[in-house]
Amino acid sequence: MKMSLIEMVIDIANDMDTDPVNAITDTDEAMQIAQIIKTSYYDIISNRNWSHLKGLTQIHHSGTPDLPTHLKLPENTKEVTYVGYDTSKTANEVFMYKELWYKDPEDFLRHVSTKSQNVQNKQVVTDPSGIKLIVVDNKPPTYWTSFDDQYIVCDSYDKSVDDALQKTKTQVIAYRMPEWKMLDDFVPDLPAEAFSALLAEAKSAAFFSLKQMANDKAEQRAVRQQAWLSRKEWTAHGGVKYPNYGRRGRK
Repeated sequence: MKMSLIEMVIDIANDMDTDPVNAITDTDEAMQIAQIIKTSYYDIISNRNWSHLKGLTQIHHSGTPDLPTHLKLPENTKEVTYVGYDTSKTANEVFMYKELWYKDPEDFLRHVSTKSQNVQNKQVVTDPSGIKLIVVDNKPPTYWTSFDDQYIVCDSYDKSVDDALQKTKTQVIAYRMPEWKMLDDFVPDLPAEAFSALLAEAKSAAFFSLKQMANDKAEQRAVRQQAWLSRKEWTAHGGVKYPNYGRRGRK
């Protein structure tokens, strides 16, 4: 069952035998408990890629014509798993989305440096880091990388179609980092079955931080809930995926 922030604060405060509260701002201790819940929440969110936080998105144009092959990631992006780009030539043409292949930064630099020796249509792009990249300017992108986790950088663009890569032509699947609000009625963005783990983790941490004592029962419950969640955190699909050693590798 999902719980609001104040419901969890009241639950933990009751177990700790503190002053009764009706709002997280009632006492300093209530605010401390709320902060501990927030920390426990982000610990849980960060230790795996949660299925409910994965979805379709688009990534923004860099905002400057000097970076035609750079696309800026939304600030709450945790991990990108797929990038596609519409390679159609005109607005009237049927969409022609093509998956772009990821290269780690070192391989990407080798790729653009090697390719630049063999093509005529190329230009120099200066990354925000000051590093100069040579990109092809007469074909849609094929490969992408990221040097700073803020920008996706591609190896080419077709300037006969657009002055730069466009947000409206991107097709991205990514995990996002959820927002937290320090409000009584705020409900953390977790599947319902994960709230027991969040409450147990926060309760164990609150006893240790505020009471300087361990709560063995809360710790045992936290360990048990985390072990269960490691096997089941999805709703609509999946579950534990085992390796398919016979699958074809990617480029």
